[in-house]
Amino acid sequence: MNGYLAVFTIRMKALLQYRSAAFAGVCAQLFWGLVQVMIFRAFYTQVSGPEPITLSQAVTFIWLGQALIQMLPWTIDKEIEILVRNGNVAYELVRPLHLYGFWFARSFAMRLIPTAMRCIPIFILGGCFLGLTAPISWGAAMAFFFSVILALFLSSAITTLMVISLFWTLSGDGIQRLLPHCTVLFSGMVVPLPLFPLWMQPFLNIQPFRGVMDIPCRLYTGVIPIADALYYLGFQLAWIAILVSFGQWLLHRATRRLMIQGG
Repeated sequence: MNGYLAVFTIRMKALLQYRSAAFAGVCAQLFWGLVQVMIFRAFYTQVSGPEPITLSQAVTFIWLGQALIQMLPWTIDKEIEILVRNGNVAYELVRPLHLYGFWFARSFAMRLIPTAMRCIPIFILGGCFLGLTAPISWGAAMAFFFSVILALFLSSAITTLMVISLFWTLSGDGIQRLLPHCTVLFSGMVVPLPLFPLWMQPFLNIQPFRGVMDIPCRLYTGVIPIADALYYLGFQLAWIAILVSFGQWLLHRATRRLMIQGG
């Protein structure tokens, strides 16, 4: 465990150096958040019937999404991608650490640190000036906090799974082109999932990406009652267990058949 903690700490210190990138990201996310808010306000002015979520909740969804955007599993670790591509992943296999845990620790740092650096300014500005409402209760706030922690683990599991898929590809470009679109759409980042058509809801309610963004946002806004919080936290835990187990099995299969040429 100390080895994985050391990997996480080293990666965290490296990511904390990108403060200028974090500032630029906050500015970009504020801009796109304002654009989305204007679109949703225009949409709601034309609605005559009841909607699954109110305009205030939709605006809060938007700002929560912008604050937590770096938590989405839409990129993979470039350093690992290069190692797999050039064959130097062989050095990773001789480390005295389980390769899955090693990569998972790096992925977790990659999701946590940029999120922490960007979310605080957006929460402050959004709450003071841009329509981000506070959690409906202290219970909702606590449920949101635990859900975000589980979302980080879930996102890291998805990221690690995508890294492992590089063993079967000559380049990671395909994964990196496809993954952002699936992640952004099915997590509720572009359009909150309650606003999707009813015929899509059964699928949206069981897919793992909702555990990254949709569930924390619903708990925060009260769309999910606090009495149901344990069920949805369990949903996130179940997907974490499934994806971690599948990732470990897939990595074991990949390393058994791995052939590295050159030297």
